[in-house]
Formats: sequence, C-alpha cells, structure tokens
Amino acid sequence: MLKKSILVFLKNNLSLISILLWGTIFWSITMVKSGIIYPFGMGFWGANGHDGIWHLALINNILKGFPIEIPVFSGNLLQNYHIGFDLLVSLINQVTKLPITILYFQILPPVFAFLIGLLTYLFTLNWTKSKQSALLSSFFIYFGGGLGWFVTFLRNGKFDGESMFWSQQAISTLINPPFALSLIFILLGLICLHKKKLFLAILFFGVLVEIKIYAAVLVLIGLLLSKNFKVFLGTLFLSFILFVPLLGTSSKLLVWQPFWFLETMMGLSDRFGWMKFYSAMTTYRMGGIWVKATLAYGVAFLLFLVGNMGTRIIFIKDAFKKLDSIKILILSIISAGIIIPMFFLQKGTPWNTIQFFYYSLFFSAILAGITASRFTKLLLIAVVLLTIPTTIGAMKHYLPKNPPAYLSNAELQALEFLKNQSNGIILTYPFDATRAKEAEANPPRPLYLYDSTAYVSAFANKITFLEDQVNLDITGYGWKDRRVEIENWYKEKDQEKSREFLKKNNIKYIYWLKGDKRFLYDIEQRAYLGETELGIEKIFDNKEVGVYVVKSEI
Repeated sequence: MLKKSILVFLKNNLSLISILLWGTIFWSITMVKSGIIYPFGMGFWGANGHDGIWHLALINNILKGFPIEIPVFSGNLLQNYHIGFDLLVSLINQVTKLPITILYFQILPPVFAFLIGLLTYLFTLNWTKSKQSALLSSFFIYFGGGLGWFVTFLRNGKFDGESMFWSQQAISTLINPPFALSLIFILLGLICLHKKKLFLAILFFGVLVEIKIYAAVLVLIGLLLSKNFKVFLGTLFLSFILFVPLLGTSSKLLVWQPFWFLETMMGLSDRFGWMKFYSAMTTYRMGGIWVKATLAYGVAFLLFLVGNMGTRIIFIKDAFKKLDSIKILILSIISAGIIIPMFFLQKGTPWNTIQFFYYSLFFSAILAGITASRFTKLLLIAVVLLTIPTTIGAMKHYLPKNPPAYLSNAELQALEFLKNQSNGIILTYPFDATRAKEAEANPPRPLYLYDSTAYVSAFANKITFLEDQVNLDITGYGWKDRRVEIENWYKEKDQEKSREFLKKNNIKYIYWLKGDKRFLYDIEQRAYLGETELGIEKIFDNKEVGVYVVKSEI
C-alpha cells in the first residue's frame, strides 16, 4: 500500500520533482567541488576561494565559545556581522561531528537548494492556489538569469556575463550561504504570515537580522508598507534584541553615493563597459546639464534593471493586479531592493550593497512564475529558452578540472600541524596584491596569491594577527595601521624593537612561506633579522612552509 502511494505521489508530482532535482543539482555544482583534496591540494571554485574560507574561519571561532573574537584581527571581538548561518553550521558540527568543510561545501548546499525550491512551491501554491504558478515560480528561482549572456554572445559568440549588470544571478545563490539561508527563513515567514500564524512569522522574520542584515531591512520595510503592523513591531523588537550585541562602535556601514552602480556598470570593462555612454553621462552630471543627465541615467537604470532581471521582468505585467497584503509586501521588498543600492554603498566594500538587489531578483522570479502561468504554451517555451542561458554560461566557471585557487598539500600539512598546537596568535606575511595581480595569468593560484583571505586562521583553527582585509573592511575594523606595523617589523633591524613587537601583540606562532618559483620568484617571506635575534624557533618545516614559535623568555 505504501509503495503504491509513493508511486502515485511521484506520478502526480513529476514536474515538481523534476524542477527540484535539476535545480538542486545545478545550484549545488557551484559548491560541491570546492573544499575537496585533489592531487594538487584543496581546490576552490568561484567565490569559495574567499567567502567560503571566511566562513570556515568564523565557524571554527564560534565553536570556541562566546564572546566571539574575529578570527583575522587578534584582540578584537566580532562586530557588525550576522552570525546566524555560521552558528547553525557550528551547532550541526557539534551534533553530527561531521567536518566543517564537508558540511559547508557538500552537505548543506543541496539541502538549502532543495528547501528553497520546495518552500517557494509551497508558498506560491498556498498563496495563489495555482499549481502551474507554483511550478513556474520554482523554475524561475532556480534558473532565472539576466541578459549578460545575450550581450556576450553578440560580442564574442559565447554565453557568459552573469554579473555584467552587477548582480549575481540565481545559479550563484549557494556561494553566499547566509543569503540562501535567509531565503529559507523568509519563505517560512511568508507561509506563516499567510496562514495567520503571526508568532511564528515574527520568529522567522526576526532572526533574519542574524542571518543576513539586508534581508532583515527589506522584510521590515515590506511589513511596514503592507500594513502588517503587529508582525512588523514584533520583528523589529526581536531584530533589535539580536543585533545590538554585535553592533560595533563604527556602526556607520552605509554611505550616500547615488548611481555608483550605474556609472561603474557603464564604465568598467568587466561589466557592460560602454565607455562613450559612461563619459557622456558623467560629463552631463558634472557639468550640471540636468535634462541630458536625467535621460542618460534613466537609460542606464533601465539597462541595469532589464539586464539583471532578464525574462523575470515579465512580472511587471501583472504586478499591480489583485493586490493583497502579501503581494504588497513582496512588491515593497522588490522596490526597496532596487532603490537602496541606487543611492547607498557599503563603507569599505562599496559593491556589497548590490546584495539588497538579490532579494528583488528572487521575488521577481516568484511573481514572474505567476505571470508566466497565464502565457500560451508557445510563449512559455520561448520564455524558458531565453531564461536558461545564464545558468549554462555560468557552469564553465565551476565544471573545469582545475580551480582558480587552491591550497597546496604542503600548506595543508603545515596548517594541520599548527591546528594541533596549543592556542596562540599567528603572524603571517601580509597579502601582496601586486604579486597576486601578476599571478592571474598562471592559474590555479595558491590562496596567498588569490585574494586577502582567512585561510591560515581557517585551517590552523587559530586567530591570526592580520588576515582577510576584505572582511575587515566590510565589518568596519581599522586594520591599515596594523598592516603598516607588520611591514615595518619585517624590515626592522633593531633586535629589541622586533622582540617587543612580538611580545606586545602576543604573537606565539609565525607562518612563513618559503616561495614558489611560479609566483614568489623563490624569495622567502620572512623578516630581516634571523631566528636567534628574533627569539623564535622553527617547529615545522617542509618544502613550502616554515612554522616558528616565539620563545617564552622574550
């Protein structure tokens, strides 16, 4: 009887199962190859070479208990950062004892992908009472893409350009795990809100502030504008309680800079890159020729919107029909997600505010599915065929055998050794952006020449004196003076001053790369003074790395 029921269910839901299966597979491809050890070492595809490693470092630090120190800037507590996803992974690790790298790269991505598709289906079905709308909404959230592929095809005959108009597309959802987790909580909150389970809705919406702050801001705006006042006040209160403890003293994270994304989209060669138009629009603005400037920026905005939305732009057709509280909430999120990055940038890492727009794309995908359910079969096929090239084009970044970045077996060996030593702060050589730029032509690149990452902290499971300047900018730490101190220490010729630096900053370990002829020109990354003068002793050595301990008597 059970077997028959399962077969009936499968037969009746074949389309849903197919969309969930293929959506989960394609999304997971962006993650599951990373974090695995290959003959050359551990490989990292896409943004995993930076973002994934940051999360590994942060999860390891959360496992050490509260208060949470930032793992890449010793002596400082974590501030201005949402820890919800990292806390979840640490809890799962505690319960299952599964390695964090496997949880992060291989297990949670397909789970998140499946849940997002399924919850989108359930929410849309519950809301619209239309199975066709729910199926198509799930399709669009998995495979929705912009028109970058069309531009690159016209220019050079290739499918590419996922982020040509600045925003990542659906295929890249999982490379930003907090974003993916926030979608799960938003969908759960919407389902509860629609079913009038207000306490649960407040709970799901309220914790968003510790998963993805962008999501929390947009949902609060949506709740207010849709007049869900009880849920708004409850969510605001819970958000405040959760967010304040991690709010740093440097809390001004957004700065006013209108139309930065439009100007850079037009002016950068790795974006849309229409230089003549960029020159004209900025000239009109700086010259105070406001009529022409308004027209030029209006055209750029339409290009940004349509270029990023792609076929999802069809949602506008029925956007203001049959308005109810849920639809007003969704339209408010879409609108706010478009408006905020048009005027504000994130301090330190300006392009980060494009993440507000990710939610506009996600919810426009749901509405696009509802609109497409009323199309003729022929028109629907055309829309589907124009939607999927972005996904196809993006696969070339994740399917190649060799990754853009890797961590060599020799470094893994050294970091594993450090991991098994007693706790202490690690000093590493500062990230060399110049050499990293030179190394771009010779992939795959070792992580120390890929980006400023948290890889020593992540794999040694210890706090570093200075790493990952990117996330230090995002979270509002003043790290530049410390970098100057480190650079001066490496050149210091005075033994007493060198030893005092190590003592004052509680440095216990020094992690030095010996060099790689391909990248470092065989020049070892080490200080001017020798081991005896510095008061350090080598405790590990292989062909690529030397690990030193600072003697206690200094």
